Amino acid sequence: MSGPRLTVPLVLASPVRVADGMGGFKLSWQPVGQVWAEMRSGAGGERFAEVGAQSVVTWRITVRAAPVGDPRRPRPEQRFLMGEGAAQRRFRIEAVAEADPGGRYLVCVAKEEQAA
Repeated sequence: MSGPRLTVPLVLASPVRVADGMGGFKLSWQPVGQVWAEMRSGAGGERFAEVGAQSVVTWRITVRAAPVGDPRRPRPEQRFLMGEGAAQRRFRIEAVAEADPGGRYLVCVAKEEQAA
């Protein structure tokens, strides 16, 4: 049996709190590194957000495994980024699990949200 086809380059990013100068903070995203992934789309739907309707698609993103605690191992509070600039796509990681009994790959369940 062959493994997944890791052909999609993604950037793994972690949230960082940055002072906003008024006693609060804003959330910024710091790149952790690039990973290669296999992406499979799942169910989609629509939800209402602050600025109107949003299209939400669930993705199963498979990446090469890293040990628990390793900064290269994706975590639920992180996101994957695809592309750059205005065309950049964002995938919020919701869950991470081993994809195979040998623990060579991880499956990340992520949601891509886009303005409708």
